[in-house]
Amino acid sequence: MSDSNDIWFESAVQQLNDPQNQRVWSVIVSLFGDLAQDKGAQISGSALTRIITPMGIKPEAIRVALHRLRKDGWIESARSGRASIHYLTEYGRNQSAAVTPRIYERTVSAPPDWHLLICEDGANPDGLDEVLLLPNYVPVNRSTALGHGPMPRNLEGVLAVEVKSIAVPQWLKTRLYPEHLRQACATLHGDLSLVPPPPGTLNPEQLGTLRTLIVHRWRRVVLRHPDLPPYFHPSDWVGEHCRALVFELLDQLPRPPLTALDVAEG
Repeated sequence: MSDSNDIWFESAVQQLNDPQNQRVWSVIVSLFGDLAQDKGAQISGSALTRIITPMGIKPEAIRVALHRLRKDGWIESARSGRASIHYLTEYGRNQSAAVTPRIYERTVSAPPDWHLLICEDGANPDGLDEVLLLPNYVPVNRSTALGHGPMPRNLEGVLAVEVKSIAVPQWLKTRLYPEHLRQACATLHGDLSLVPPPPGTLNPEQLGTLRTLIVHRWRRVVLRHPDLPPYFHPSDWVGEHCRALVFELLDQLPRPPLTALDVAEG
């Protein structure tokens, strides 16, 4: 590999890295979700280290994070000869699969059918908390939720109203997209904008490093806000512009096959 490619890679990692918000276990979850989510997919410990250490994360921190993920039931580890291998458990695969559509959705369509659920102030009707866990519901306050799709029919004590048109006030836009989330998205958007087109000669680990950085930071944005039509967005929300940059760059950084990482190890 030429020195210019090495310089580009190191510069891109520095631009995309976010050491102030680096939970190593979460980085590993993002890595497996992008590179090794399928049943039977596994990554060697040495390949994992080569992908993650360019982010400034030490091998000791990786080992501690893997121990936590094993304890929490996300990852299992085994020996293959003298090498260690790691793979998602069934629980880990299910958790990753549950959020994959939102992370990798390239366009967000506006749902046409909205409804409002309102319960009595201070009340906690059976089932409302469970409803709010569903991805098609957004809490407005402690007693009100906005959702799309069919209205639930089994919530006693809840006023359910179909909404044909919506006027969204500024206070709700700010509540749905708080300042820290808007800032995180704007920062990611700015960082992505400064990454020049990648060269076509990056090795498998470098591709894994860059994809993990991008997916991890995008995941931390996209999973913290609801997928809502543009009329819910504050004026300074750059989420959809950021989404476009994420996939523009990911398309130029193809997902490396796990067999390529094994070859590189050998």
